[in-house]
Amino acid sequence: MTLGPLRLGTRASDLARTQAGTVADALAAVGAPCELVPMTSEGDLTRASLASLGGTGVFAARLRTALLADQCDLVVHSYKDLPTTPHPGLQVLASPSREDHRDALCARDGLTLAELPHGARVGTGSPRRVAQLRTQRPDLDVVDIRGNVGTRLGFVTSGDLDAVVLAAAGLHRLGLDERITELLAWPTAPGQGVLAVEVRTDPAGDLPQALAQIHDGGTWACAQAERTVLATLEAGCAAPVAAHATLDGDRLTLRAQAYRPGGGEVLEASAQVDPGVAVAAGADVARRLLADGAAEWIHD
Repeated sequence: MTLGPLRLGTRASDLARTQAGTVADALAAVGAPCELVPMTSEGDLTRASLASLGGTGVFAARLRTALLADQCDLVVHSYKDLPTTPHPGLQVLASPSREDHRDALCARDGLTLAELPHGARVGTGSPRRVAQLRTQRPDLDVVDIRGNVGTRLGFVTSGDLDAVVLAAAGLHRLGLDERITELLAWPTAPGQGVLAVEVRTDPAGDLPQALAQIHDGGTWACAQAERTVLATLEAGCAAPVAAHATLDGDRLTLRAQAYRPGGGEVLEASAQVDPGVAVAAGADVARRLLADGAAEWIHD
């Protein structure tokens, strides 16, 4: 296979470049070398809440515009940042093996969630995490924060916050495991820990074949089940919804939750199915959540 160098678009943050670098390394190993094309998204330029910006899609928009304008050949997203509606002219062709899907508590003095003192200040920019924190610890003062991984960890180092909740995958990829004081057991955002490689619908030459060699079918099936939950619920980033799927042999297990905004109540549905019907399972689980009354919370 003779490809390259391919122009691989990525957000300019340390984490995004690290994630794109893992894809570039994998492609180079199958004969498709890449050069990174960093760019800054609207989501990187503002500290406004994601809900007010219209959702996590603000991180993907700049990359997609560049891809459609032929300023790059492929782009790498965190799959949880992609809207569930397909983008005209583009397709996600590959997802490498998933990193850790869990959320991580990064607290002062090595504290766990249960050990944080009454009224401790915990930072997160995710409505889902807000609801989960307040459901388990209604006494906490949950603070809305934005910023890259280093900025968020800095709130704890400076003493402004007692803890922050971040995606474990990002901390692992940046070599910051020592900052994790507890890995949290709750289900997380659909697609968390998964990378999505997006290309135009008419990719040139051998690019699809190269991407097929770095694609992980099990990761893909789990991500599609999770994202179908979100799509069927018609929920965006401001909705307190969690979904996580695992694959064990020929059985895919999907668990999804919807939280009352602000926490306190939770609805749950799950399924065990063949991976070949992952999308149907996601839709079925979401419909059961809706039947139990989740729509009122999600679209509040």
